[in-house]
Amino acid sequence: MSIEFTVAIPTYNGANRLPELLEKLYNQVNTENFQWEIIVVDNNSTDNTAKIVQNYQEIWQKSHSLRYCFESKQGAAFARKLAVQEAKGKFIGFLDDDNYPNLNWVATAYSFGNNYPNAGAYASQIHPLWEIEPPENFQRIAAFLAITERGNLPLLYEPAKKLLPPSAGLVVRRQAWLESVPNNFILTGRTSESMVTGEDLEMLAYLQKFGWEIWYNPEMEIYHKISASRLTRDYLIPFFRGIGFSRCVTRMINVKPWARPVALLAYMLNDIRKIILHLLKYQTKIKTDLVTACEMQLFLSSLISPFYLWKKGYFNK
Repeated sequence: MSIEFTVAIPTYNGANRLPELLEKLYNQVNTENFQWEIIVVDNNSTDNTAKIVQNYQEIWQKSHSLRYCFESKQGAAFARKLAVQEAKGKFIGFLDDDNYPNLNWVATAYSFGNNYPNAGAYASQIHPLWEIEPPENFQRIAAFLAITERGNLPLLYEPAKKLLPPSAGLVVRRQAWLESVPNNFILTGRTSESMVTGEDLEMLAYLQKFGWEIWYNPEMEIYHKISASRLTRDYLIPFFRGIGFSRCVTRMINVKPWARPVALLAYMLNDIRKIILHLLKYQTKIKTDLVTACEMQLFLSSLISPFYLWKKGYFNK
């Protein structure tokens, strides 16, 4: 029987986080009727990630295999690209090393893909596991930390609404990726040198551009462990700056080349409008309230995104 589903885990220095995830995958249920596999893609880690995987491989006693791959180019886009190249399944379920799926996640994901043949990708319902409680108003920006709780019914992401899910817990149809996603990305993911992100949205935008549907499947549930350090100003302000800087790319993919100058101007005017309204509404809170400051950083970075990406050479890749 051929392998039909691949779980891919891109990880960077995930030695302390991987064991809990691998235990969840080891104990998956209702997978007896199809073959599947797990691939850990080590994205140039400097800890003992490779040794952790090797230790598990030595004691692995399941029909679904556990494989290890190494990607030296830093960035989640490179790790996912290698995962697609190495995957044997027709569906590839991406899990970050701090995502912990329910024990029926693989079976549920496999079933959904077969039942929705036009789905190029489909996302999980993601619940937060906070190490500490976030600020009271944090729900305004929680979705940017890959928290996706959009009800208990399947939901189609309409292209006109310009909303896409995160890559955490995302399943991609390998055929859709190979037909739609270019070999080289503009956005490649956060690194130690840059917080520019959006590589997952760039990939999903290409799927939509080529006619594939993007879905939300609430029956695929995962829990995202969010450390206290990710709720600090030192982490969140650069994080939102990086999201904003990526916006020019993700906004323009589905815009026809001849219409891009007009679309770019319209987006910039809208960003300026958001900045002004934010200033009028919150005034001094922009300096004292973390959530409000994050929102302002997103609006400002989105506005200067085309200039920043041009200056840094992203469009020359």
